[in-house]
Amino acid sequence: IGDTILRWQRGDITGNVQESARGARRHLISARARVENLRHIALGHTLEDQAETVLMRLARGSGVDGLAGMAPKVSAHGVTWHRPLLGQHRADLRAFLHDRGVGWVDDPSNEDTRFDRVKMRKALELLAPLGIDASRLATTATHLRRSRSALERFTAELARTICRVDTLGEVSIDLDGLAQAPPETRYRLVAGALGWVASAPYRPRFAALQKLADAPVAQTLHGCAIRVSAATMTIGREPAAVLQPVPLAPRWDHRWAISGPQDKGLRLRALGKDGVQQCPDWRATGHAYSALLAAPSVWRHAELIAAPLANMHNGWETALAGGTKGFYDSFDALKA
Repeated sequence: IGDTILRWQRGDITGNVQESARGARRHLISARARVENLRHIALGHTLEDQAETVLMRLARGSGVDGLAGMAPKVSAHGVTWHRPLLGQHRADLRAFLHDRGVGWVDDPSNEDTRFDRVKMRKALELLAPLGIDASRLATTATHLRRSRSALERFTAELARTICRVDTLGEVSIDLDGLAQAPPETRYRLVAGALGWVASAPYRPRFAALQKLADAPVAQTLHGCAIRVSAATMTIGREPAAVLQPVPLAPRWDHRWAISGPQDKGLRLRALGKDGVQQCPDWRATGHAYSALLAAPSVWRHAELIAAPLANMHNGWETALAGGTKGFYDSFDALKA
């Protein structure tokens, strides 16, 4: 990448400015890395950055995952991100660069006390005399990261035991097996299923997640439509969340691979009720009507061109990127 400047083209930002900027940096850098055929990116987060992250998450009432802080390595956006300096103090990094005549740029927002991270940086100065310093908080994060790793392993094993994924990308969970699982594992499993189906990077609010996992009922949550029978809870994509047509692309809704005749006038969207009505052979698929509503489909204005999962191909094919195995693999993936 060298000295290339990547510019963020954006409008007005609403909500968390620093979080929006962080996400934009990740997308810009990862996109450029893929162009350059780079698979690994190193970030400069230091021990103080880790401590500030832990304090911020503590203030939000985070559990084990949040208080485990930033991971030394995480896979996202098609690349692996490394944080090799999490054990190094910020001052030591600056001294190292200064001694070698290497310059750097300080982000002015790091001194803006309107932002929570800056407030936490100031708070660390007050807490240090009490023994709650950056090193102690970073050590705590390391301990909790080990605990999180164990919980993730148990959850991955549970997913392989009580979950089934079909070709429509829906996840069915055995309710008896779910009820017998320890609460923390149960919540992680349901959160993972919701996140995978909706391609959502974050969990739903804990109160809603806990209620669903402890006493499943049919509802919509986190971009998912949930159906419950006597024996299973099925989590599928909420059709309304993906009915808006988008330009034709090789990937739709982050997890569907799309291939077929290319035409600039075509759009992708969920099949929906109007789409199912244009698929005379959809019953032959054996799929439930409610499940097909969120299936990927190709359109030209109001005309349905293809819906392979509803037996209307016309030269098009759709498949889960990573296959149904991708669901189970998602529990083994490294977390940020």
